[in-house]
Amino acid sequence: MKTVLVTIAPGFEEIETITVVDILRRAGARVTLAATVTGALEGSRGIKVMPDELLDDIMEKEFDLICLPGGQPGTDNLKNDPRILKLLQKMQGKYIAAICAAPIVLQKAGVLNGRSMTCHPSVRSEFKDCQFVDDRVVVDEKMITSQSPGTAMEFALKLVEILFGSDRMKKVNNGVLARI
Repeated sequence: MKTVLVTIAPGFEEIETITVVDILRRAGARVTLAATVTGALEGSRGIKVMPDELLDDIMEKEFDLICLPGGQPGTDNLKNDPRILKLLQKMQGKYIAAICAAPIVLQKAGVLNGRSMTCHPSVRSEFKDCQFVDDRVVVDEKMITSQSPGTAMEFALKLVEILFGSDRMKKVNNGVLARI
């Protein structure tokens, strides 16, 4: 079974979070939604989500992929949490994914290192040592980035394809009918 960690902090982007968790669970991944704080977290649009675990409780667990949703102030909250930076450094060599503004967190953790990537256009100027690609989803070895809530479904399906192969991705998409 493939294991995925999706991290959230107050102010997370709801579409990016729920779409990724939903699609990966449909594919058969064991997804853990872990929060930086206790209780239900309020997203950037006021939707409250109850996480599966607290970040403190999963720090020693192993995952095949870690995914960071964007949103503000969620991205800043992730970026300023030393546990997130530690997890990202621990995940080097495994799959790391971030969408919207969340690649800023990858940069702070030092895991981007000149890779090709994409992000929301509003934060593009934050990246100096990366090769920006203006595509909806960008894969550079084991680093996967995407642009926005509007690209969340493509991003999630790409994660399924990477973890499980194109047949599983197509099977999941047969149920959701995304245009990919």
